[in-house]
Amino acid sequence: MRVAGGEAKGTELKVPPGRFIRPTTNLAKKAIFSVLENTAFSWHRVLDLYAGSGALGIEALSRKAEWADFVEQRKKCCDIIKYNLEKLGFSDRAHVYCCSVNKAIAFLSNNYDIVLMDPPYSDPSTSNLLAILAKSELTEANPTIVVCHANRFPLNSDYDGIHLVKQRHYGDTFVSVYQREG
Repeated sequence: MRVAGGEAKGTELKVPPGRFIRPTTNLAKKAIFSVLENTAFSWHRVLDLYAGSGALGIEALSRKAEWADFVEQRKKCCDIIKYNLEKLGFSDRAHVYCCSVNKAIAFLSNNYDIVLMDPPYSDPSTSNLLAILAKSELTEANPTIVVCHANRFPLNSDYDGIHLVKQRHYGDTFVSVYQREG
């Protein structure tokens, strides 16, 4: 897996071996960032939930994000994210939280401009998490929320003021983009 664009374009990222995570395909990643470049109002703070190898948050840092917080519950993945950040020289622009997404949402207090979510496709709680995020102070500004998901657990088009603005389909991956109204 490589960084697709920006200052670190072409750099290979370390990923956990085996079936530990399901990396976002290059096609989906390029599409995500094409959409973000046309819809995200600001790139100051990025939150990468279910970060895995950190590929999505690192892609954001490579392109123009000023800061990224990564949330991943598996220690092995957290170590890989830290390794990738160090390798690219992004460690001073990021923090890795090695805990569950629900725990992180409870204690994080920043406003994020972009929230990237790539939960396990077998996780039926993605819709509930979007509902929690919609009411959270983490998304009080005008964030762009990007969710990679399977179609077996459909998402709503509206979550308490956060509305679906685009949806794309790449193989078994759906990319849904939400923004706050107004």
